[in-house]
Amino acid sequence: MIPMAWLTVAFLIALVAGTSLRLWLASRQIGAARAHRDRVPSAFASQVSLAEHQKAADYTIARVRLGRVEALVDAVIVLVLTLGGGIAGLDALWRKAGWSEPWHGLAVMLSVFALTALVGLPFALWRTFRVEAAFGFNRATLGLFFADRLKGLLLALLIGVPLVLGALMLMRRGGALWWLYAWVAWLAVSLALTWAWPAFIAPLFNRFTPLADAALKARIDALLARCGFASKGVFVVDGSRRSAHGNAYFTGLGRNKRVVFFDTLLDRLAAAEVEAVLAHELGHFRLRHIRKRLLASAGVSLVGLAVLASLARQPGFYAALGLRAASAYGALLLFLLVAPVFTFFLTPLSAWWSRRHEFEADRFAAQHANAKQLADALVKLYRDNATTLTPDRITSAFYDSHPPAIVRIATLQELAARP
Repeated sequence: MIPMAWLTVAFLIALVAGTSLRLWLASRQIGAARAHRDRVPSAFASQVSLAEHQKAADYTIARVRLGRVEALVDAVIVLVLTLGGGIAGLDALWRKAGWSEPWHGLAVMLSVFALTALVGLPFALWRTFRVEAAFGFNRATLGLFFADRLKGLLLALLIGVPLVLGALMLMRRGGALWWLYAWVAWLAVSLALTWAWPAFIAPLFNRFTPLADAALKARIDALLARCGFASKGVFVVDGSRRSAHGNAYFTGLGRNKRVVFFDTLLDRLAAAEVEAVLAHELGHFRLRHIRKRLLASAGVSLVGLAVLASLARQPGFYAALGLRAASAYGALLLFLLVAPVFTFFLTPLSAWWSRRHEFEADRFAAQHANAKQLADALVKLYRDNATTLTPDRITSAFYDSHPPAIVRIATLQELAARP
């Protein structure tokens, strides 16, 4: 047995430091939005009005304020469930039912998941029906909101329960290499879900219809051919049922790939701008960004499972984080709750890698479409989605998966100016 009292101290330090960092970054973001609220950056002065710029600043402040409260509540919940004895209390409560393993462990884990979901529900409601609605973005009804939540819950149970049961069985009976078998199973399920998402899962929540605009479809088909991208078709999703925000993406694996446009995006952009946006998304595919991210995710999960397997063998691991007895479900729950407290500090690395991919995809779009049209499309999206044009530099470097608006548009303008 290895003494692990240090883990309690390290966990508390990481939790306090991470929460404090979140709050500090939130304050910086609010300060930056306020400081630049009354002047549109010169690069956008001809396309974004002062009223639209002020709306983006106010929207940013409202969202960050809500996120600040969420950060505090999340920290309290993690602390209550671990050192506060929350998981231990649920464990003792379910023992009265007299169930054997793995059903007892499944009940404890589902109880923790349900508790965290209930805590997050008021924030989701406030975000949708107060923040998003106040700025004219929400279009979902209360009925649609809860219908989505119910579908998501049923889908999570349908997929998650077998996965949890499988993981618990492997941890108890899979021997010393259970974590390797679990990783292979996780990888297979992840790839299967990615493949199935566009054709079988996403239609449960949204309506997907083939692109009806013949001229735009011909233009897109020509772009797909130039980029060597084969898909099951170009579809329009009814994103306007829930939100006024616009977006575009491609999804799926193998021959089950789809190109998807939000109907809100098609309403705002010209055909050449839509082509440029799609060229950027195709850049992620052709430059193997999706594959790289899948490989990185697989590598991180493999390391994580190996660490979990090592910790699960140490009785001190459980005692250090609020549990009296060792168990497969206890190890899994503690790891799921505590690991993000430590990995939060790696967020800037992930954000930097994502921004690098965005710049590369922009260059790809400039080669296969038009850099100026992409810049114009992005400015429209920034404006219509109320994206702040003046984020705090440190906060943006820490969190943002996309480059700051001013930097990104300037880079595209340089690409457009080249022969």
